[in-house]
Amino acid sequence: MRIHIIAIGGAVMHQLAIALQQAGHIVSGSDDEIFNPAKDNLKKYNLLPQNIGFLPENISPDIDLIISGMHAKANNPELHKAKELGIKILSLPEFIYEHSKNKLRIVIGGSHGKTTVTGMIMHVCNNLKMSFDYIVGSKVNGFEYNVKLSNDAPFIIIEGDEYLASAELLISKFLIYKPNIGIINGIDWDHANVFPTLDIYIEQFKKFAEIIPADGALFAVDEPIVHSILDNNNLNVSPQYYSTFPYIVDNGIFYLNYQGKLFPLQIFGKHNMQNIAAAHCVCEYLGIETQSFCEAMMSYKSAEKRLEKYFENENLTVYRDFAHAPSKVKATINAVRERYPDRQLISVFELHTYSSLNKNFIPQYRNSLENADLPIVFYSKHALTLKQLPDLSTQDILVAFDHINLFVTTDINKIQNYINKNIKFPAVILLMSSGNFDNWQLNIDELFKKQ
Repeated sequence: MRIHIIAIGGAVMHQLAIALQQAGHIVSGSDDEIFNPAKDNLKKYNLLPQNIGFLPENISPDIDLIISGMHAKANNPELHKAKELGIKILSLPEFIYEHSKNKLRIVIGGSHGKTTVTGMIMHVCNNLKMSFDYIVGSKVNGFEYNVKLSNDAPFIIIEGDEYLASAELLISKFLIYKPNIGIINGIDWDHANVFPTLDIYIEQFKKFAEIIPADGALFAVDEPIVHSILDNNNLNVSPQYYSTFPYIVDNGIFYLNYQGKLFPLQIFGKHNMQNIAAAHCVCEYLGIETQSFCEAMMSYKSAEKRLEKYFENENLTVYRDFAHAPSKVKATINAVRERYPDRQLISVFELHTYSSLNKNFIPQYRNSLENADLPIVFYSKHALTLKQLPDLSTQDILVAFDHINLFVTTDINKIQNYINKNIKFPAVILLMSSGNFDNWQLNIDELFKKQ
């Protein structure tokens, strides 16, 4: 088939383009902005668009299928041209469902931990030489691609985002996948630009639970807000609840504790023990014994930008993380504090999403940085302009976060100097963003000039 992907620069969309090309399809694409790693990955496979922008001349009658990403707005000129020519148009989740409708579909949902849980299940199944397809939002260690679509794999593991499918298909992605097996790994209000109230946001997860068939399974974290939508609902299948997998911490190392036997992990944090419990539920459903699961988990490493270790020596450790919603930010900081209780903890958080740049939503971040010694919040005026959002003042953010030591800036270059002046070794620096800090890179050599 000849396939054209609108918004090819997305984290998953560009990986889908590569997977489709590897499967033998003729693939092209377009976008109005493409950043790394997507840019380099597309260039490697000769898929990088020659001209940046959404251009009607990219659409011709010989295209068999258009796959449209969420970044493509309803007035996109390429979508308009495709409709004129009568070319079939699918959103990403519609395409994935069409591919996998005859497979067992395992969909990982929840406000946080989706990528990590998906990656854990992928890792265990891969470790045990099982055949499966997958789609995940970030690079998982041991997998070259974020997407695998085959004809023969009996099941697919899908990271199930609750965000809208496309500008024209205004329903949550994870509903379109029609899960046989579903996970709800926590609910905390997010995506305020499309779900303007907590009740509307929660409703998406209620719908998710309701579509799981009687011969499927629903696993859900044991939290009050999750119980409130599942326990009194007329579901096809009874939810099975989990909390954290039994574990101990010794000298900063986290161990799974199964029947008195300890399995050392390369990851840490209570929230990851919850993620492991979610992954274990699915793996057990697939017939994987708990002993084998624990043994496989010993070699699991964090997915890209999920508490990913960026630098380490005896005086400094630097992590990168994708955390952006309030609960994610708080859980990530708490995990690092638990791992390094005696070090100075410097957190650098970028407000980048629609929700985090929304003045009405920002108060949700109150107390999220409380366990950081030196919290820093950065936001870009350019991001506000791109998202067509009202201006924010640093005072708005200081009031909302309510942290006595908080430093807020819109000048990315001030962050390095601020850290240089205030760092106290030994220290740990946590960089959190769903964006890229306006392409800023922490200069680690500069930090050690203070010593």
